[in-house]
Amino acid sequence: MRQGAVGHVRAVERDGRALVEKRLRDPLRHDAEALALRAVAGSAIPVPELIDVQPGSILMTRMPGERLDDVAPYVRIAGLRASAALLRRLHELAPPPGLPAAPDDAAIIRRYRDAGGPPLPLVVPAAAPPVFCHGDWGDGNLLWAAGRITAVLDWEKAHLGDPLREVARAAWGAARKDPRSFEAIASGYGADPDALLPWLPVHAAELWLWFAEVGPPEYLHQLTAELLAWPA
Repeated sequence: MRQGAVGHVRAVERDGRALVEKRLRDPLRHDAEALALRAVAGSAIPVPELIDVQPGSILMTRMPGERLDDVAPYVRIAGLRASAALLRRLHELAPPPGLPAAPDDAAIIRRYRDAGGPPLPLVVPAAAPPVFCHGDWGDGNLLWAAGRITAVLDWEKAHLGDPLREVARAAWGAARKDPRSFEAIASGYGADPDALLPWLPVHAAELWLWFAEVGPPEYLHQLTAELLAWPA
């Protein structure tokens, strides 16, 4: 199966059921994914059913649909808008005890500056009360079929965090592919787009650090060029 940057997944069949096994070397990510999937099960947010959880391995049902980053552009925009309404529902759910804390944005900014990243207007916005966050909401973790989101996948970065921080991350990441995505996510969630803007440089710095440390060089070069052209 298509692989992400952190875990390894493979298709499995057991007793005639189509399943997916996800292996995570990081025990914190492993535990966060299992905890989040249990907490979201039975809500309006479609997620895989947990079948078995072992150290380093999570077995879950295989969900229908195709990845939202594989569909036609106009379908992707509709899917992102629909997904943002689900993200709002996630933020309204009671978070399960034991979720990790949000990323340390002040530390991200320090590391970014120490690493010599392009100049950005980096200020950590005032924090809102923390909510249940997915941590990596984007088209690569959303499945789509028959005009609806059929699954939200990859919960290993679930945490307690600022809701607008998460919406801004999703909107900015999606808009790098298609600028229309920003409005689709903001309106689908019901967020004021201007309230998301202060978070965007923080997410840009975080992604730049990721590419600088583990990402392919061509991704880092492309993002660096984007950040050098960051609007005043």
